[in-house]
Amino acid sequence: MPGIDECLFEAMALPGALGASLVDWSSGLALGTAGESPVGDHETTAAETAELARAAAEYESFAPGPGPADDGPPLEDVIVTTRNGYHVLRFVETSFDSSVFLHLWLDRSAGNLALARIRLRDLAGELVLG
Repeated sequence: MPGIDECLFEAMALPGALGASLVDWSSGLALGTAGESPVGDHETTAAETAELARAAAEYESFAPGPGPADDGPPLEDVIVTTRNGYHVLRFVETSFDSSVFLHLWLDRSAGNLALARIRLRDLAGELVLG
């Protein structure tokens, strides 16, 4: 069961990975970072991606109310495609209030979005916090 640093190290091993972080989307703080940041500052990137995650999680169009057996995060992932890259935000289910996500920034020409989604899903499921 990987901790934060090992999880981010494994995310950075993906083809085209430029940067990775674990972010608390309620506070906008980076709990761990690896690689580069799109704006040169991981804390700024964490705050900005947390706003996006909160918006997606709070709007019923994207995250309908919980069903009878829903305990985990309201979404699985959010993907933003830019001219040069992909940003994948993968929500992490935790034993406490699920308010963290993995953010992976991929180079568009070298990254594989499908592989990144699958690997982040696995990493999020294995991640040990605490």
